[in-house]
Amino acid sequence: MAVSFLTRSLQRYAHWLHTQWPAGRVEPLPEAGEDGRTVLPGVRIVGDLTGIPLLKFSADSGARAVRAFAAEKSFVPGGSSDPLPDLAIIGLGVAGMAAALEARRLGLRFVAYDAVEPFATIVNFPKRKPIFTYPVGMTPAGELQFSSDVKEDLLEELDHYRKQAGVEVVREKIERLEAIDGIVRLHRKDGEPLSARRVIVAIGRSGHHRRLGVAGEELEKVSNRLHDPADFSEQRVLVVGGGDSAVESAVALAEAGASVTLSYRGKELSRPKPENLERLGSWVDDRGAKGSLEVSLGSEVASIRESEAILRTSDGSTRVLENDAVFVMIGREAPLGFFRRSGIPIRGEMGPGAWAAMSAFLVFCVWLYHWKSGKSLPLLGSLPAWLNPDPGSWWNALAAASGSLGTALSDPSTLLGTLKISASGPSFYYTLAYSLIVLVFGVRRIRRRRTPYVTVQTWTLTAVQWLPLFLLPEIILPLIGHNGGFEAGGGRWLADQFFPEVAYGHGREYWRAYGLILAWPLFVYNWFTSQPLAGWLVIGGLQTFVLIPLLIRRWGKGAYCGWICSCGALAETLGDQHRQKMPHGPGWNRLNLLGQGILGLAVLLLLLRIGGWIWPGGGVDRLFGRVFSDLPVLNYQWTVDLLLAGVLGYGLYFWYSGRMWCRFACPLAALMHVFTRFSRFRIFAEKKKCISCNVCTSVCHQGIDIMSFANKGRPMEDPECVRCSACVQSCPTGVLSFGYLGKGGDPVLDRLRAYRETSGRDS
Repeated sequence: MAVSFLTRSLQRYAHWLHTQWPAGRVEPLPEAGEDGRTVLPGVRIVGDLTGIPLLKFSADSGARAVRAFAAEKSFVPGGSSDPLPDLAIIGLGVAGMAAALEARRLGLRFVAYDAVEPFATIVNFPKRKPIFTYPVGMTPAGELQFSSDVKEDLLEELDHYRKQAGVEVVREKIERLEAIDGIVRLHRKDGEPLSARRVIVAIGRSGHHRRLGVAGEELEKVSNRLHDPADFSEQRVLVVGGGDSAVESAVALAEAGASVTLSYRGKELSRPKPENLERLGSWVDDRGAKGSLEVSLGSEVASIRESEAILRTSDGSTRVLENDAVFVMIGREAPLGFFRRSGIPIRGEMGPGAWAAMSAFLVFCVWLYHWKSGKSLPLLGSLPAWLNPDPGSWWNALAAASGSLGTALSDPSTLLGTLKISASGPSFYYTLAYSLIVLVFGVRRIRRRRTPYVTVQTWTLTAVQWLPLFLLPEIILPLIGHNGGFEAGGGRWLADQFFPEVAYGHGREYWRAYGLILAWPLFVYNWFTSQPLAGWLVIGGLQTFVLIPLLIRRWGKGAYCGWICSCGALAETLGDQHRQKMPHGPGWNRLNLLGQGILGLAVLLLLLRIGGWIWPGGGVDRLFGRVFSDLPVLNYQWTVDLLLAGVLGYGLYFWYSGRMWCRFACPLAALMHVFTRFSRFRIFAEKKKCISCNVCTSVCHQGIDIMSFANKGRPMEDPECVRCSACVQSCPTGVLSFGYLGKGGDPVLDRLRAYRETSGRDS
């Protein structure tokens, strides 16, 4: 009974803290940088494959990619007699057409290839499909502009541009690309490879349609495309899906006189555009004048038969539908095989080379963090001498070989003398390198992001890293101490409370100044001492249990994680370009609870430490020592502080984002998640502007399914958020803003203008 109660309690706690939030996945797409740049020289990706499924953005990306090629110093167009084209465009959809028009305007010779026909994706839309040209106020780069609001008019408009510009299409299926000596080869299935100086890939999501994976899916009545809804008048039709295509198909079929059931596995339809939901709602409410339309939420297709379809509902029951046709509108898989064959990486995929590189870097991190901390390798003993250099010997040799410089180095009261002592240990070099990385990559982040929010945030993180976390413990405090600042009176009393005397280094433990920034239980060493340090217990207690909760209450967890913490400083600078690599999904979301386990262990150790202070030398004291540092491999100090926070936390940076430690294992973050559940901070969304492109989720360092909140119009309240502003800045339609809830618990809309600068737009 007690075990069952405990299990239920833990499940309720996990649900309240983490597992109730959505955990959407990010679609794998080819890796592309600014203006579609890829790792394959001379190749750029445009259109849907950049991650934004909007016509205007597709046109914009096509034109900008051509301009980027033309601006390259290494790009020299050929003459009129040169048989090698300047540009090859693969796929003549909206993005490819925009690229062709821009190439023509710039005087570049180009060839357009398409495996099917121009604008094939739009051709396959249902008749009279509504066209949404979001964002309304956006004007795409280049000459391709459009205003049509239905399929047929859009096709006519696009074809007019094509004929007017004289753009002809070569019917050819390109299998893969290869870059050789500044030329890109386009390999065909049959025949010799084609060539061009530069290549634009505009094939869109032309891969295979996603499948349900159920029996009967191969029947002739099952289709992934709806060409003419009138063909299904008076038939019984099942439409499967929860996006715009599914809703538009269901409404069009009902308007044509079909009896339609729309099945979606989710509990609500949140992805479709507001206009489509309004059309759907009117049909459901009015029952229609011709056909009929029923929405079956929380249902999945179990099997398909000749004259019926079987649905499985969320309560486990089944439902039999008499059925003449089934449309599976759950999207397409991107043509990833083309990019794999071309050597262009796919987001989230790792080949043998990447695995080898990550393994080698992890081995390096194992050495680095054991060298830095002076620890032995678990089960293997001390580091070999050639892997354990002594920095102190370098400075002693320099002092002995120098005259006046040697005198200054030998006097601790001088700046050089203080520096010599600090630099005698590996921790100095690690912290210096850490601070330099934050500075260098912080400047790069500021130049790349170019928003006031990112600029202020990055400089704040850099200042905190350099001043209280490097200069203060390594130079300023030791220099004060060596010049008598802590020898008598109040200065000595203060130093005794915070920096106890020791027989090594500077004579006092100035490294404990890290505790001014790194709060318990992230930094435990000021609490887990053989004798209590009253100064740190008071400051640390106020910091962890008063100041941080107040900070979070007003500005969310990210006020610490994204603006103060040294882990966040490295994640937001060095890790900024790797944020899209954070894994998403329900399994990874459940792993968020690992930090709660580490937090529980930190609390247990604190209780044991207090017990050891009360009963020194007893069993409680010995038990604390065993669990904290003495047990081989399993002790907290090695497992948490060195392995999880160090080796894995930084060793996985370039392959799994820079927030692996922060998201999954940091005990302070785990504690702040509890505080954040009572915070007023939120990310708000203007639902009508959300296009469900999933860009916000894909750039989230913390694996939050931001799009799920945005397309429901709900304030984002997942406690994982670190206020990095990447989702706000990256949203192509300006949906997201920072803000906070009013005292009554309802969103105060006029507060959305606060922090609007995070997106670089006016309020």
